[in-house]
Amino acid sequence: MAVKFSNTFLLRKLHQLTGIIPLGMFYFVHLWTNSAALNGAKVFDDHVQDIHNFPYLLLIEIFGIFVPLVFHSVYGILISAEAKPNVLNYGYVRNWFYLFQRATGIFLFFFLLFHILNFRFGLIPGLNLIPVAGNADKAYSIVSGEFQITWVMVIYIIGILATAWHLAYGFFLFAVDWGIVIGEKAQKVVLYGCLSLAVMLGVAGINAAFAFVRPCGLLPTALCEEPHKAETNAPKKF
Repeated sequence: MAVKFSNTFLLRKLHQLTGIIPLGMFYFVHLWTNSAALNGAKVFDDHVQDIHNFPYLLLIEIFGIFVPLVFHSVYGILISAEAKPNVLNYGYVRNWFYLFQRATGIFLFFFLLFHILNFRFGLIPGLNLIPVAGNADKAYSIVSGEFQITWVMVIYIIGILATAWHLAYGFFLFAVDWGIVIGEKAQKVVLYGCLSLAVMLGVAGINAAFAFVRPCGLLPTALCEEPHKAETNAPKKF
């Protein structure tokens, strides 16, 4: 029997692909860059400058990040609007996970809008008005100044946790919906792996955020000071 590829089917598949490939890849790069703050302002600023030095950066931002993000976010909102949660009638774990996925998606729509307007463009009234884009040498001080504000830090911690869950559980849904993982036992193993990934991403993201307000974030400072000591003690080259 021939499979009928409706527009809805294709859009849903494209929604999953944009969440996993361009946006998922960008999140890992973003987390890696933010984690550079563990070793201080200069290291972080250098990482941001490296990104600024990418050829065709504006095209990458538009077609590799913003366009997929807009489609994934808007279409995700439409999917959530059509959803009919039944956790009160059928309180299965997977039903709760489905609800969390939709709830975090809606929250992330507004959080990412705030995040982009704040750090990419510096357009949030009452906060820092200098964007990170184009000011790589001030990147650490810009982010650090924002994270000194308690309510901003709280919003970002919630955003980090929501992103970690949404992406990690999205990997599981992608694997199941695309037929990559078949069978109850295999799905259970993959689910546990994705939940573990969510925890690791959440911990790493929160630690990176705290690195902007305290040396080495939540880790012992000795773990991040050693590279600086090595640089200080290294013989000078003439």
